[in-house]
Amino acid sequence: MTDATFIPLPGFVTYPEAEMLERAEHFLSEAKRRRTVREFSDRPVPRALIETCLQTAGTAVSGANMQPWQFVAVQDRGIKRDIRVAAEAEERAFYNGKAPREWLDALAPLGTDANKPFLETAPWLIAVFQQRFGVLPDGRRVKHYYATESVGIATGLLISAIHHAGLASLTHTPSPMKFLNRILGRPRNERPFLLLVVGYPAPNATVPDIGRKDLTDIATFV
Repeated sequence: MTDATFIPLPGFVTYPEAEMLERAEHFLSEAKRRRTVREFSDRPVPRALIETCLQTAGTAVSGANMQPWQFVAVQDRGIKRDIRVAAEAEERAFYNGKAPREWLDALAPLGTDANKPFLETAPWLIAVFQQRFGVLPDGRRVKHYYATESVGIATGLLISAIHHAGLASLTHTPSPMKFLNRILGRPRNERPFLLLVVGYPAPNATVPDIGRKDLTDIATFV
């Protein structure tokens, strides 16, 4: 077993407790403003902004530091069109028989249906892939530990970074999503995790009038 190399903890900053609480409350206030948007503007978003948000996602913790994620940022209109066509085909199957009534009833208040125009309107789509295992140059497989959890954490950071930058996003998960491998030319060891729609909200964008659970409903202190 190879001995690990350790370095001093870089960049960690300690704040006075009062400032810590102030920073936490500021972040909470900003996070509360984040809403999922389904109506996007076609206003361009610079690639550099997307690259920076993806770099933030890449800082996520991962099992054994395997970093089992791959992000494919799509700006090409033709590819976005292909993704929309494939996604809507899966969505029509979902809404027309695959989904149980209970699931459809849960979605009803959100006003969703099989039509996904945002997949073409938004300037960027980010396909998030989970690498089920790594592949060495000689073709040998490398096991990835806690890959699903790791990719989920990275995606959460990505969504937060996008919101912090002043953009809106939508998590889209048609099922199945194997068409993303085909359209984007991704290898078999990568499984589509979700499709993130990114851009500015349309000027007339609306969102459902829904709330969040209180702290007492989501946390227990013992």
